[in-house]
Amino acid sequence: MLKRIFISDSNCVTSLGLDLASNWKAVSNGISGIECHHRDDLLETPFYASMVNDELLDQAVAENLNTGNYTKLEKMLLLTLLPLINRNKVSDNSILILSTTKGNISLLKDKNIPIQEIQLPTLAKKIATYFGFKKDPIVVSNACVSGLLAISVAKDLIQGGMCENAYVLAGDELSEFILSGFNSFQAMSQSVCRPYDNERDGVNLGEASAAVFIDSNFEGDNLIEVIGTGAINDANHISGPSRTGEGLYLSVLSALNEANISKEDIDFISAHGTATMYNDEMEAIAVNRLGLNHVPLNSMKGYYGHTLGASGLLETILSIESANNKQLIVSLGYETSGVTQEINIIQKPEESSITYFLKTTSGFGGSNAAILFKKVN
Repeated sequence: MLKRIFISDSNCVTSLGLDLASNWKAVSNGISGIECHHRDDLLETPFYASMVNDELLDQAVAENLNTGNYTKLEKMLLLTLLPLINRNKVSDNSILILSTTKGNISLLKDKNIPIQEIQLPTLAKKIATYFGFKKDPIVVSNACVSGLLAISVAKDLIQGGMCENAYVLAGDELSEFILSGFNSFQAMSQSVCRPYDNERDGVNLGEASAAVFIDSNFEGDNLIEVIGTGAINDANHISGPSRTGEGLYLSVLSALNEANISKEDIDFISAHGTATMYNDEMEAIAVNRLGLNHVPLNSMKGYYGHTLGASGLLETILSIESANNKQLIVSLGYETSGVTQEINIIQKPEESSITYFLKTTSGFGGSNAAILFKKVN
């Protein structure tokens, strides 16, 4: 029999706070971290995004980390992982899994930096070395599903006996490359994004880092079990999602099959919800094909924007807090349905006893991922 896998600890650094407690307080009170920014070094025109405060971040780094020359992303990642390391410790058989889509890509502007220093494995190794990991770190970089997929990788490694436990760390920062790329798609909203709403006009981008500790020990309070995973690529288009939601539909079916639960058991869904026209419509179609259109559903993009490689993990962590606090999180920005299929968008704070919840993500290249979680009492 395969080992049961649990998430027992988590943390995050975002525009809403430099720890999980401050993030949960803000989210549970409906506060968004998205603001209009005027940053000529990133984009010629003003843009709405969720950005970590540089001054507060530097202050926290000075108070908590060893002296060193770190990029903004490295500061976020180190600060996020530090409390988990202190509480759980790193053994010779622990492994670090890093999820990111672009890593330190902002360093490309400095022609004096060797390209090897900017590559994703170099970033992962720097974090792993700082905390004393003996095993080589693993990088998961698969568009917007990276953060969620990294949990699946950790689960497989532990169940396969390749490590005792895993620290899954995810993060991306905003850069000129990222902002100009999404802007070229004409996919960025001119205001705070509105997932699934009739007036939605695009995505906001965000920067964040998130981390969870995963092992097979059935100990402690507020354990969350990873009970089913699925990741299907529908190869529809380099950037556009499948119109039928095929990849997402099959990913959720795969997760349900492994979890061996009924779809009727699912208490709520944390969806991807980018507030782009095609993504939200695709998700609504997939949710209806699955017969889950009655299940309470939210998108966290109205709080954080799309945090790329961090999004799946960050939104999982907030969903865990939702389950632990028995509170459904409002899907910010939603007023009137803008999708053709009915879905049950969470519009007001509600107390709810949550045992099973589903997290989904979808991304460029037709990538999709879904994980089912169970709150262990």
